[in-house]
Amino acid sequence: MADVMLRFDMRLPEFATASQADLYEAAIEMCAWGDQQGIGSVHLSEHHGSDDGYCPSPLLLASAIATRTRAMRIYISALIAPLHDPVQLAEDLAILDTISRGRVIPILSGGYREEEFSAVGKSLGVRKQYMDTIGPFLKRAWSGETFAFENRTVTVTPKPFSQPRPMILMGGSSKPAARRAAREADFFIPSGPEIFEYYREELKAQGKPDPGPMPAAPSTVTFVAEDPDAYWQQIAPHLQHETNTYALWAEKAQVFSPYRYFDSSDELRASGAYKVYRPQELIEAARGMISAQPIMFHPLCGGIHPDLAWQSLTLFAAEVLPTLRAEGIA
Repeated sequence: MADVMLRFDMRLPEFATASQADLYEAAIEMCAWGDQQGIGSVHLSEHHGSDDGYCPSPLLLASAIATRTRAMRIYISALIAPLHDPVQLAEDLAILDTISRGRVIPILSGGYREEEFSAVGKSLGVRKQYMDTIGPFLKRAWSGETFAFENRTVTVTPKPFSQPRPMILMGGSSKPAARRAAREADFFIPSGPEIFEYYREELKAQGKPDPGPMPAAPSTVTFVAEDPDAYWQQIAPHLQHETNTYALWAEKAQVFSPYRYFDSSDELRASGAYKVYRPQELIEAARGMISAQPIMFHPLCGGIHPDLAWQSLTLFAAEVLPTLRAEGIA
């Protein structure tokens, strides 16, 4: 059964015609709309100091979304944990958990961009120690007890809404990250299936339940249009901006990334990373999707104008979603 989801990172390159305020207003409204449509989740991301205005504060955006939704799960995917003071992070997540009644799920990541760490007076070298300790710290902090931490006396109040505590997910691309997640997290979001298999072995070695193989869920960004060719021509510069920027970041940091650099929009379209479907084409594609494979909408990707983004979403709701619901696909 396909899982329908939304994603937002709030990039706004110079060539985009919307304003930053337009994008944030639209993202919140789209989540409220998605909640009414029964869309299961939204995924928000974090990066700092990006020339295109990438969202640096997904926790604030999540708070706004939580007040406009009732059932939608809100993933912070990913939250660059070492950039945050752990006490403040525990408090912010506790309040978000309360506002959302347990619907906010952080995916903690160590980050990889040196400039983001430099901006807050840190270096990439702090990541290992921070990530090794943040899981146990959050669990203890959310208990409401007073305890000693780094020569400080800490009491985090109020306690979160979720009992016994909010979920803690961790992401990563290395064996140490997988070992850490097996030890301290509720689940692991890896860069690929090989690392996930290592995570499974670590869980079994610790006597924990095996979650089974990593779901084979390709990350394809979906749009719907009556005329896919015309729609592609309008959104292609935005999509190319997103994937090329991610690819350049990863190349500079020398880390793995699922994003590639593309010299042309035709090459990008041929890759299948972003697809524009006619309504019936998406219905047929959804019928062939494997269990847990997502239909992922990134409607404002690369600063797509909200008016253009709404065209895709409303067409999906009118001509695709009713059939998927009737057939039990979504």
